[in-house]
Amino acid sequence: MARAVAMCAVLVLVVMVAVAVAPLASAATASTAEQQCVPGKLFACSSALLKGAKPTESCCSNLKSQQDCFCMYAKNPLLSPYVNSPNARKTLTSCGITIPTCPL
Repeated sequence: MARAVAMCAVLVLVVMVAVAVAPLASAATASTAEQQCVPGKLFACSSALLKGAKPTESCCSNLKSQQDCFCMYAKNPLLSPYVNSPNARKTLTSCGITIPTCPL
């Protein structure tokens, strides 16, 4: 009987720790996603994004690695010209990247 009570106590402790750690794990995931956003990778595509030049393979590779960041970039006044222009849409299409629909 004492052993069953001890096992229940351990189980309750494990559940409490798991519940306490869950929000921290969620926050760590968000910061990891932000770390993957490297705006400097857009500059390799500046002639394609701003002037409509044909994107290079390196440019397309950089854009694909930054896909999850486009909406965040669109909200930044310094980066928005790179992702909001008609040339940006043309470049994304040329690279085979789906044009994102960003929440307001």
